[in-house]
Amino acid sequence: MKLYNSVGPNPRVVKMFMQEKGIELPLVDVDIMQAENRKEPYLAKNPAGQLPALELDDGSCLAEITAICEYLDEKFPGGSLIGTTPEERAETRMWTRRVDLNICEPLANGFRFSEGLPLFKDRMRCLPDAADGLKAIAQDNLSWLDKMMAGKEYLAGKRMTLADILLFGFLDFGAAVGQPLNPELKNVGAWFERMNARPSAAASA
Repeated sequence: MKLYNSVGPNPRVVKMFMQEKGIELPLVDVDIMQAENRKEPYLAKNPAGQLPALELDDGSCLAEITAICEYLDEKFPGGSLIGTTPEERAETRMWTRRVDLNICEPLANGFRFSEGLPLFKDRMRCLPDAADGLKAIAQDNLSWLDKMMAGKEYLAGKRMTLADILLFGFLDFGAAVGQPLNPELKNVGAWFERMNARPSAAASA
């Protein structure tokens, strides 16, 4: 197996997940600044033109970070970051979906439609007028999450899961592109510091 890698929060989430699992795979860097991901030969690997992608031993490829991470979690036993029971797996998937849809997507599109517009305007439909609203939606949902995090170590309680890695990767990215974490969100802020102190955070950056 090998992982097609680039800059950005999506590949970082998978790399941090791999670090936490103790998985080492060859990395193939794809230059998204030069749009290598939007042309052949990469499009033959992932027709969506996005990073990362995981090439399996049979030559087939998996894309989408949740699918990649769940596959790796099952393929490499020990220390599951999804869950070892139906209840744990359902809880992880619930939080992963909430984080992805309510925070990561509006945060990322808020960036693509504003600071990232020069890079993305010729690659996808961009809505500059929506940028501020999308950023606000991400912040509103972080405020909701802050209340949910009261008394919790991680999103799923005492278990650190894919949901935490996903949220951390995007919040750390957001801080670098004009969407810093509101310091008034004390619970999320404390959680962020716990995540940032993990060796995998530095190793995946």
